[in-house]
Amino acid sequence: MNKTIQFTEELYTYLLDHNLNETSEQKELRELTATMPEAEMQISAEQGTFMQFLVTVIGANRTLEIGVFTGYSSLAVALALPRGGSIVACDVSEEFTNVARPFWDRAGVANMIDLRIAPALETLDSLVAAGEENSFDFAFIDADKANYVLYYERCLELIRPGGIIAVDNTLWAGEVTNREKTDEDTVAIRTLNRLVHQDKRVVSTLINVGDGVLLATKK
Repeated sequence: MNKTIQFTEELYTYLLDHNLNETSEQKELRELTATMPEAEMQISAEQGTFMQFLVTVIGANRTLEIGVFTGYSSLAVALALPRGGSIVACDVSEEFTNVARPFWDRAGVANMIDLRIAPALETLDSLVAAGEENSFDFAFIDADKANYVLYYERCLELIRPGGIIAVDNTLWAGEVTNREKTDEDTVAIRTLNRLVHQDKRVVSTLINVGDGVLLATKK
Protein backbone atom coordinates (compact mmCIF):
# COMPACT_ATOMS: atom_id res chain seq x y z
CA MET A 1 0.00 0.00 0.00
CA ASN A 2 1.34 3.41 -0.93
CA LYS A 3 1.76 5.71 2.05
CA THR A 4 2.04 9.45 2.50
CA ILE A 5 5.65 10.56 2.30
CA GLN A 6 7.47 11.42 5.50
CA PHE A 7 8.22 15.11 5.94
CA THR A 8 11.77 16.12 6.71
CA GLU A 9 12.43 19.67 7.88
CA GLU A 10 13.84 20.44 4.44
CA LEU A 11 10.74 19.13 2.67
CA TYR A 12 8.41 20.92 5.09
CA THR A 13 10.23 24.19 4.44
CA TYR A 14 9.87 23.57 0.70
CA LEU A 15 6.13 22.98 1.16
CA LEU A 16 5.73 26.26 3.03
CA ASP A 17 7.82 28.16 0.48
CA HIS A 18 5.53 26.94 -2.30
CA ASN A 19 2.28 27.20 -0.35
CA LEU A 20 2.00 30.27 1.84
CA ASN A 21 0.98 33.70 0.62
CA GLU A 22 0.42 35.27 4.02
CA THR A 23 -0.37 38.92 4.47
CA SER A 24 1.78 40.84 6.91
CA GLU A 25 -1.09 40.67 9.43
CA GLN A 26 -1.29 36.89 9.16
CA LYS A 27 2.44 36.45 9.57
CA GLU A 28 2.70 38.80 12.53
CA LEU A 29 -0.30 37.26 14.28
CA ARG A 30 1.05 33.74 13.74
CA GLU A 31 4.48 34.71 15.06
CA LEU A 32 3.02 36.51 18.07
CA THR A 33 0.85 33.52 18.95
CA ALA A 34 3.87 31.23 18.65
CA THR A 35 5.43 33.02 21.65
CA MET A 36 2.47 32.23 23.90
CA PRO A 37 2.39 29.26 26.33
CA GLU A 38 -0.76 28.01 24.55
CA ALA A 39 0.84 28.21 21.09
CA GLU A 40 0.05 24.59 20.30
CA MET A 41 -3.62 25.59 20.00
CA GLN A 42 -2.89 27.57 16.83
CA ILE A 43 -3.49 25.93 13.46
CA SER A 44 -0.51 25.44 11.18
CA ALA A 45 0.20 28.06 8.54
CA GLU A 46 -0.41 25.67 5.65
CA GLN A 47 -3.74 24.73 7.22
CA GLY A 48 -4.83 28.36 7.00
CA THR A 49 -3.93 28.39 3.31
CA PHE A 50 -5.82 25.14 2.81
CA MET A 51 -8.97 26.59 4.36
CA GLN A 52 -8.67 29.67 2.16
CA PHE A 53 -8.52 27.33 -0.82
CA LEU A 54 -11.63 25.46 0.33
CA VAL A 55 -13.79 28.53 0.91
CA THR A 56 -12.71 29.96 -2.43
CA VAL A 57 -13.43 26.77 -4.38
CA ILE A 58 -16.94 26.38 -2.98
CA GLY A 59 -17.73 30.09 -3.30
CA ALA A 60 -18.36 30.45 0.41
CA ASN A 61 -20.05 33.58 1.67
CA ARG A 62 -21.33 32.70 5.17
CA THR A 63 -19.08 30.68 7.47
CA LEU A 64 -18.92 29.38 11.01
CA GLU A 65 -15.95 29.01 13.33
CA ILE A 66 -16.11 27.01 16.54
CA GLY A 67 -13.03 28.00 18.53
CA VAL A 68 -11.24 31.23 17.63
CA PHE A 69 -8.19 31.33 19.95
CA THR A 70 -6.07 34.31 18.74
CA GLY A 71 -7.88 34.59 15.44
CA TYR A 72 -5.45 33.27 12.83
CA SER A 73 -7.99 30.92 11.25
CA SER A 74 -10.68 33.60 11.29
CA LEU A 75 -8.30 36.02 9.62
CA ALA A 76 -7.32 33.49 6.95
CA VAL A 77 -10.93 32.64 6.09
CA ALA A 78 -12.11 36.27 6.16
CA LEU A 79 -9.39 37.25 3.69
CA ALA A 80 -10.65 34.58 1.28
CA LEU A 81 -14.33 35.60 1.48
CA PRO A 82 -15.93 37.96 -1.03
CA ARG A 83 -17.00 41.45 -0.09
CA GLY A 84 -20.09 41.08 2.06
CA GLY A 85 -18.98 37.68 3.35
CA SER A 86 -19.19 36.91 7.05
CA ILE A 87 -18.02 34.61 9.81
CA VAL A 88 -19.95 33.77 12.97
CA ALA A 89 -17.01 33.10 15.28
CA CYS A 90 -17.65 31.29 18.58
CA ASP A 91 -15.33 31.39 21.58
CA VAL A 92 -15.49 31.75 25.36
CA SER A 93 -12.23 33.67 25.91
CA GLU A 94 -12.05 37.45 25.83
CA GLU A 95 -8.34 37.20 26.64
CA PHE A 96 -7.38 35.20 23.56
CA THR A 97 -9.80 36.83 21.13
CA ASN A 98 -8.62 40.30 22.18
CA VAL A 99 -5.25 39.34 20.70
CA ALA A 100 -7.02 38.87 17.37
CA ARG A 101 -8.91 42.14 17.17
CA PRO A 102 -6.06 44.53 16.20
CA PHE A 103 -4.99 42.19 13.40
CA TRP A 104 -8.54 41.85 12.08
CA ASP A 105 -8.79 45.65 12.13
CA ARG A 106 -5.49 46.17 10.32
CA ALA A 107 -6.44 43.60 7.67
CA GLY A 108 -9.75 45.34 7.08
CA VAL A 109 -11.89 42.29 7.91
CA ALA A 110 -13.13 43.09 11.44
CA ASN A 111 -16.57 44.00 10.14
CA MET A 112 -16.86 40.54 8.56
CA ILE A 113 -16.28 38.67 11.82
CA ASP A 114 -19.25 38.38 14.16
CA LEU A 115 -17.47 37.29 17.35
CA ARG A 116 -19.80 35.76 19.92
CA ILE A 117 -18.35 35.23 23.38
CA ALA A 118 -20.48 32.42 24.77
CA PRO A 119 -20.46 28.62 24.88
CA ALA A 120 -20.49 27.57 21.23
CA LEU A 121 -23.43 25.20 21.64
CA GLU A 122 -25.55 28.12 22.86
CA THR A 123 -24.61 30.18 19.82
CA LEU A 124 -25.21 27.30 17.41
CA ASP A 125 -28.55 26.45 19.02
CA SER A 126 -29.59 30.09 18.72
CA LEU A 127 -28.81 30.01 15.01
CA VAL A 128 -30.87 26.86 14.55
CA ALA A 129 -33.73 28.39 16.57
CA ALA A 130 -33.59 31.48 14.33
CA GLY A 131 -34.19 29.33 11.25
CA GLU A 132 -30.62 29.48 9.93
CA GLU A 133 -30.50 25.83 8.85
CA ASN A 134 -28.87 25.16 5.47
CA SER A 135 -27.68 28.76 5.22
CA PHE A 136 -23.92 28.53 5.89
CA ASP A 137 -21.32 27.43 3.36
CA PHE A 138 -18.37 26.40 5.52
CA ALA A 139 -17.69 25.55 9.16
CA PHE A 140 -14.40 25.08 10.99
CA ILE A 141 -14.42 23.22 14.31
CA ASP A 142 -11.38 23.60 16.57
CA ALA A 143 -12.55 23.82 20.17
CA ASP A 144 -13.00 21.54 23.20
CA LYS A 145 -12.79 17.99 21.93
CA ALA A 146 -15.38 16.53 24.30
CA ASN A 147 -18.11 18.39 22.39
CA TYR A 148 -16.85 17.60 18.89
CA VAL A 149 -19.78 15.32 18.03
CA LEU A 150 -22.31 17.92 19.23
CA TYR A 151 -20.57 20.68 17.27
CA TYR A 152 -20.55 18.49 14.17
CA GLU A 153 -24.27 17.73 14.44
CA ARG A 154 -25.18 21.40 14.89
CA CYS A 155 -22.96 22.47 12.01
CA LEU A 156 -24.48 19.78 9.80
CA GLU A 157 -27.87 21.37 10.40
CA LEU A 158 -26.58 24.83 9.62
CA ILE A 159 -24.45 24.01 6.56
CA ARG A 160 -26.14 23.99 3.15
CA PRO A 161 -25.97 20.93 0.86
CA GLY A 162 -22.56 21.09 -0.80
CA GLY A 163 -21.13 23.02 2.14
CA ILE A 164 -18.04 21.82 3.97
CA ILE A 165 -17.32 21.10 7.63
CA ALA A 166 -13.61 20.99 8.54
CA VAL A 167 -12.58 19.59 11.94
CA ASP A 168 -9.09 20.11 13.37
CA ASN A 169 -6.86 17.81 15.46
CA THR A 170 -8.46 14.61 14.18
CA LEU A 171 -5.18 12.67 14.14
CA TRP A 172 -4.38 14.02 17.62
CA ALA A 173 -0.59 13.78 17.29
CA GLY A 174 -1.03 10.08 16.45
CA GLU A 175 -2.75 9.27 19.74
CA VAL A 176 -5.94 8.14 17.99
CA THR A 177 -4.15 4.83 17.36
CA ASN A 178 -2.78 4.47 20.89
CA ARG A 179 -5.09 2.01 22.63
CA GLU A 180 -3.71 3.01 26.02
CA LYS A 181 -5.06 6.53 25.57
CA THR A 182 -8.60 6.50 26.95
CA ASP A 183 -8.94 10.09 28.16
CA GLU A 184 -12.09 12.01 27.27
CA ASP A 185 -10.54 14.09 24.49
CA THR A 186 -8.93 11.17 22.67
CA VAL A 187 -12.08 9.06 22.92
CA ALA A 188 -14.17 11.98 21.63
CA ILE A 189 -11.96 12.40 18.57
CA ARG A 190 -12.05 8.68 17.79
CA THR A 191 -15.83 8.74 18.17
CA LEU A 192 -16.19 11.65 15.77
CA ASN A 193 -13.86 10.11 13.18
CA ARG A 194 -15.83 6.87 13.24
CA LEU A 195 -19.20 8.64 13.17
CA VAL A 196 -18.36 10.84 10.19
CA HIS A 197 -16.73 7.98 8.27
CA GLN A 198 -20.01 6.04 8.56
CA ASP A 199 -22.34 9.03 8.14
CA LYS A 200 -24.51 8.63 5.02
CA ARG A 201 -25.49 12.31 5.16
CA VAL A 202 -22.04 13.40 4.03
CA VAL A 203 -19.07 12.54 1.86
CA SER A 204 -15.96 12.70 4.03
CA THR A 205 -12.20 12.37 4.02
CA LEU A 206 -9.56 12.45 6.77
CA ILE A 207 -6.34 14.07 5.61
CA ASN A 208 -2.86 14.57 6.97
CA VAL A 209 -2.69 18.37 7.14
CA GLY A 210 -1.50 19.93 10.38
CA ASP A 211 -2.66 17.68 13.20
CA GLY A 212 -5.18 16.01 10.92
CA VAL A 213 -8.22 17.60 9.28
CA LEU A 214 -11.51 15.78 8.88
CA LEU A 215 -13.56 17.12 5.96
CA ALA A 216 -17.23 16.43 5.37
CA THR A 217 -19.40 17.83 2.60
CA LYS A 218 -23.14 17.69 3.13
CA LYS A 219 -25.14 15.75 0.55
